Amino acid sequence: MVSTDKRFQALEAYMEEINYDPSMLINVLHRAQQLFLWLPKDVLEFISEKLKVPKSKVMGVVSFYNFFSTKPVGRIQIKVCLGTACYVKGGDRVMERFLEELGLQEEGQVTPDGMFSVHAVRCVGACSMAPVVLIGESDFYGRMSPDKVPRIVKKYKRLAEQMKEGES
Repeated sequence: MVSTDKRFQALEAYMEEINYDPSMLINVLHRAQQLFLWLPKDVLEFISEKLKVPKSKVMGVVSFYNFFSTKPVGRIQIKVCLGTACYVKGGDRVMERFLEELGLQEEGQVTPDGMFSVHAVRCVGACSMAPVVLIGESDFYGRMSPDKVPRIVKKYKRLAEQMKEGES
């Protein structure tokens, strides 16, 4: 099962590089999430086994830090700030528009093609630009309004198509 999945192979290669050091658990979890986009149960068990760390400790770390996800996420993650400044300036309406444009019922869901998910976050440290949206790890949009959402979604749908074509 595991040996045929290139993601598991890449994860094991990383663990080998660090000599299966259990003190590197957080780093290994980060690498796993980069590879799988989220942390499924079989991945957590694999990490536990290879690092010789109890499953309870692995789960404790994963559940403690909010940057780890044990639920599927889209390849392109849209994070809408709903911290106080963003919420007051319409972040909730921006969130609703993203969900509507992507055909999602609620925050945290993934589009049927697995490409997009929309997440509420609390404060990204750019209150003067409220409301703000972060797409992926680095695409930042400030002073957002619901009217700007369709153009942004269109841009990322084109990117998603390119990603799919590149995999073919």
